[in-house]
Amino acid sequence: MEEQSKNKISEEEKQLHGKPSRRKGGLITMPFIFANEMCEKMAVVGFHSNMISYLTTQLHLPLTQAANTLTNFAGTSSLTPLLGAFIADSFAGRFWTITFASIIYQIGMTLLTISAIIPTLRPPPCKGEEVCVVADTAQLSVLYIALLLGAIGSGGIRPCVVAFGADQFDESDPEQTTKPWNYFNWFYFIMGAAVLVAVTVLVYIQDNVGWGVGLGIPTVAMFLSVIAFVGGFRLYRHLHPSGSPFTRLIQVAVAAFHKRKLSMVSDHTLLYFNDEIDAPISLDGILTHTKHMSFLDKAAIRTEQDNIKPGQIPNPWRLSTVHRVEELKSVIRMGPIGASGIILITAYAQQGTFSLQQAKTMNRHLTKSFQIPAGSMSVFTTVAMLCTIVFYDRIFVKIARKFTGLERGITFLHRMGIGFVISFIATLVAGFVEIKRKQVALEHGLLDKPHTVIPISFMWLIPQYSLHGIAEAFMSIGHLEFCYDQAPESMRSTAMALFWMAISIGNYASSLLVTLVHKFSAKPDGSNWLPDNNLNQGRLEYFYWLITLLQAINFVYYLWCAKIYTYKPVQVHHSKEVNSPVSGELQLSKKR
Repeated sequence: MEEQSKNKISEEEKQLHGKPSRRKGGLITMPFIFANEMCEKMAVVGFHSNMISYLTTQLHLPLTQAANTLTNFAGTSSLTPLLGAFIADSFAGRFWTITFASIIYQIGMTLLTISAIIPTLRPPPCKGEEVCVVADTAQLSVLYIALLLGAIGSGGIRPCVVAFGADQFDESDPEQTTKPWNYFNWFYFIMGAAVLVAVTVLVYIQDNVGWGVGLGIPTVAMFLSVIAFVGGFRLYRHLHPSGSPFTRLIQVAVAAFHKRKLSMVSDHTLLYFNDEIDAPISLDGILTHTKHMSFLDKAAIRTEQDNIKPGQIPNPWRLSTVHRVEELKSVIRMGPIGASGIILITAYAQQGTFSLQQAKTMNRHLTKSFQIPAGSMSVFTTVAMLCTIVFYDRIFVKIARKFTGLERGITFLHRMGIGFVISFIATLVAGFVEIKRKQVALEHGLLDKPHTVIPISFMWLIPQYSLHGIAEAFMSIGHLEFCYDQAPESMRSTAMALFWMAISIGNYASSLLVTLVHKFSAKPDGSNWLPDNNLNQGRLEYFYWLITLLQAINFVYYLWCAKIYTYKPVQVHHSKEVNSPVSGELQLSKKR
C-alpha cells in the first residue's frame, strides 16, 4: 500500500514535468507560496481595511448601509470557498484553482480602481453643509460587480492556498523535519506582515494621496502575487484530485439509508474494507473504524444483493468502504467545533465598522503634524497577533511541551479555547472604553457634534484592538490546524472552505445583529443604540456587551463540544494504528 502511494505521487510528477526529478515540495517551495500570500493579502486588505471610509466619504452611503455592505461582502467571500474547494478537490487541483481564481480577483480589483479614478463612476463631492448625494444605481452596480468578482476570486484562493502549502510537507517522510503546525504559524505570520503594510502604508496613501493610487497599488500587488505563485510550479508537490468528496459523502448516506433496517454486525472487521479502491484518497493512511454514529456503519455491511465478485468494484451507492464511512463521520464530528467560531468572527467584525468610527471621533495625533488614519487602527491588532505568534512558536510551545509532552505544546482545541476567552475580554473592555469616550464628549459639550474631534486619545482603543489580535493568534490558527489535521486527506480544501464558511456566517451574523439592534433599539424620540449619523448619541457599549454575552454562551457550548470530540482515527502506512496523527492528542482522546 505504501509503495503504491509513493508510486502515485511519482507518476504524477512525471506527468507534470516529463521526467523524474528531485523530491517535490519541502521548504524550497515556501518562498514562492509565501510571496504569493504576502502580495495577495496586502492587496485584499489594502482594498478592504479602509473601505468603510471609501463607502461613506466617496460614495456617501449611510453608516449602517456601508457596514452591512462590507460584512455582506466579507460573508460572501467566505462562502464561495465551498465552490472553490469542490472544484479543487474534485477535478482541477489546488494549483490551477488558485491560479485562475487569482486572475478573476485581479479583474475585480482593476474595475474598482478604475471606478475610483473616473469621476462619473462616483457621486460629486459634498459641498459645505449640504446633504451629500448618495451614489446612484449605476455607480453602486460597478461597486457590487467589483466586489462580486472579488468574492468569486476569494472562493478559489482561500480554501486552497493554506492546504496547498501544507501539502508540501510529507508527514510520512521520516526525513521531513518541518511539521504542518509550524507551517500554519509561519503562514499566519507572513499574512499578518502583509496586513501590517496594508493598514499602515496603503491606508495612509488612500487618505492622504488619493483613492486612485491607494487602490492601484494593491491591484499591482495582486498581479505580482500571481507571477510569484506560478513561478514555483516545477518545485511544488502536486497531489491530483480524486473525485468529488461531496459525492462520496452522499453515497455513504444513501447506502446507509438503503440498509437502515439491517442489524449491525457484531464485529466491525466483518464490514467492507478495500484498500485498493481507497488508495487514491488515503495516501497518508486509512481511516479506521470508530463506534460513534454506528447507523452510518450500515453502509459498509455486505449483503447478497451487493453481489461482489473478486476484483470487482461495488456500486458505491449501495456499499461503501469503512474508510469512506469514516470520512463522513469525521466531517460530521468537525461541524460543531467549527460552528463555535461564528460568534468570535461576529465580535471581530466590529473592528472594521464601529470601532473604526470610534477612532474617527478621537484624537489620533502622534505629533502636531501627523495623525494615524482611522483605517490604520487595525495595525494594533496585527502587531499584537504577530508578537503573539512569535511568542507562541518560540517560547510558549517549548514551555508547554515540558508539562504536556506534546510536540506542539497544547492541542489545537486548547489553543482555540484560549482564543475564545481573550475575545470575550476584548468586547467587554470595548464597552467600557466607549463609556469613557462619550463621557469626555459630554464634558466638552460635543455630544451633538459628530464631526468634531473629541479630546481623548486614540490609545484608549489600543487594548480592544490588541486583545482581538491576540485572540486571533490563538483561535484562528488553532482552527486552521484543526480543519487541516482532522479533515479526511482528500477533503482538505473542503475543510479550509468550512473554516471560511464559519467566517462567512460570522460576518452575516454581524450584519443581522446590527440590523436587529438598529431596528429594535430605536425609540420614538429618534434615539438608537447604533445611530446612523451621530455615534455620540448612541449606546454602542450596550451593543458590545450584547456580543460579550453571546460569546460567554458560545464558550460554554464550545467546552461541551471539545469535551465529547473524538479525534480522527488513522492507520498510517509506515506505523501501527493510532487514533490521531498527533500522538499526544491521542492520549487526551483516550482519556475522554
